[in-house]
Amino acid sequence: MTQETYVVAHEDAEGHDVLDYAAAQAAKSGAKLHILHVLEWSPYSFLTPQEIEERHARRRAEMERAQEHIIDPAVKRAEAAGVSAEGEIRYGAVVETIVDRAEKIGASMIFVGRAGGNSFSARVFGSVPLGLAQAASIPTVIVP
Repeated sequence: MTQETYVVAHEDAEGHDVLDYAAAQAAKSGAKLHILHVLEWSPYSFLTPQEIEERHARRRAEMERAQEHIIDPAVKRAEAAGVSAEGEIRYGAVVETIVDRAEKIGASMIFVGRAGGNSFSARVFGSVPLGLAQAASIPTVIVP
């Protein structure tokens, strides 16, 4: 029998509710966690060579910061809860990136926090949790 994988859409270093809940569920079922943090990155088609180099430098710095302050602590927290975990940082549109990664790694469930869904614009135009619930082909658990 293959071990299940749960994707945890992890927003920031402060958002442990979704991580703790996913870890508890993984511990019960023997699943492992794939902790995913998505950095939105819009493409620029008209940049000078200097602007491109500056952009790449900012991207490297942002990835290093996210690894150190978000992913590494989240993996340690999950492992401290007795769950096998790995972390990943991706760039792209948040919902599409999470759905794509979940499909590629064969995840059986996605866990996401409810944060950001209370504003009027989020209710009218959608939010990450709502987008995942609609777009994902696997169950999506929205953790308050």
